[in-house]
Amino acid sequence: MKNKKYSIESEMVHADQPENDPFGAHVMPIYQTSTFKFDSVEDGRKFFAQEEGGGSHGYSRLGNPTVDRLEQVFAKMEGENIAEDVGALAFGSGMAAVSTALLAMANQGAVIAQPGLYGCTGQFLKEEAPELGIDTHFLDLNDLETLDQTLQENPDVKVIYGETMANPTMSILNIPAVAEVAKAHNVLFLVDNTFATPYHLRPLEMGADMVIHSTTKYLNGHGTLIGGALVAKQSVIDEYNVALFRKNLGGVTSPFDAWLNLNGLKTFTLRMQQHTKNGMKVAQFLEEHEAVKKVFYPGLDTHDQHELADKLFEKGYGGVMSFELKGGYEAGVAMMDQVDFCTLAVSLGTVDTLIQHPASMTHSVMDAEIRQQAGITDGLVRLAVGIENVDDIIGDLEQALEKSKPEPAMY
Repeated sequence: MKNKKYSIESEMVHADQPENDPFGAHVMPIYQTSTFKFDSVEDGRKFFAQEEGGGSHGYSRLGNPTVDRLEQVFAKMEGENIAEDVGALAFGSGMAAVSTALLAMANQGAVIAQPGLYGCTGQFLKEEAPELGIDTHFLDLNDLETLDQTLQENPDVKVIYGETMANPTMSILNIPAVAEVAKAHNVLFLVDNTFATPYHLRPLEMGADMVIHSTTKYLNGHGTLIGGALVAKQSVIDEYNVALFRKNLGGVTSPFDAWLNLNGLKTFTLRMQQHTKNGMKVAQFLEEHEAVKKVFYPGLDTHDQHELADKLFEKGYGGVMSFELKGGYEAGVAMMDQVDFCTLAVSLGTVDTLIQHPASMTHSVMDAEIRQQAGITDGLVRLAVGIENVDDIIGDLEQALEKSKPEPAMY
């Protein structure tokens, strides 16, 4: 397409169309090669010296045409309304993006992060990062007074790190407010936008310095790859040598995974529309069910931060939620054993509905008291609503809830 600006919905349909393919391919080819040949020694010299006139590509860890196209699309998705040039880097996993960004931008400094982060991110900050000279202060980022005070008391803080929506209560990060505090202290603000995606919210437009994604989830949508991405103003990427860190740490994505991701993005907006539509209907059903104690979904009036979600989110609230069963641990296990249509699996963002019981599955090895403090109660169930017919989703949840009820006491 020409340089004319189109809607993000239309841009995604054309996401996998190359701009300057030498053979006029309609769909972006998979440049499945480890290395690229040069026309001459001088051509190769200029490439590695990063001089003009050299070859465009030399080695796929340094750059690949299929990956380049994916990065262009990511930059457009998150930065379509940013005046300054926005760049993106694709990674082999979401954690590769997270760890690379933090190592590059918080180098020999400290981080302030919200509690209840994605498990592997929290583990990295608590265990690996201190060994690499990066300490972390965990606090509620929405407590702006405490955040400001912590920054005043810790001048070594270089990065504030948060998530748009956090497990398990789907708590919402007040991105514009946190961004103001970060800017006042000249601190970088990084936001993981995996749950919301650019369909609902674009943190760069709200003042964040960098956005991170696990592209494994909604941005792929089909459960066929593991991937990650970061998006920021190109000046930020350059200033902190993030591309150099990626090159030397090696967390790049493969051309094939990049192609799978491009293919998935063609249906991104259609998928998100259905995830969101189904999500609200399922949340409303669960809230009315007698076996459910509480539903955590920002689209419900009963969510503690519903007003903030209304202010920040566009086009709805997504398809991820959690709910607490009155029957506790036993009810959670019983329900998982009874689901038939929904898929018993971890992760989120795939076209099918995924369900899991953290206390008996992902967090079963965690100390029960610590798990409870993190909000992961014995009866908590995590649900990532898919794009199937919503009546089928609700029907399966209803039968599983009914069969998981404890037997009435016999007297």
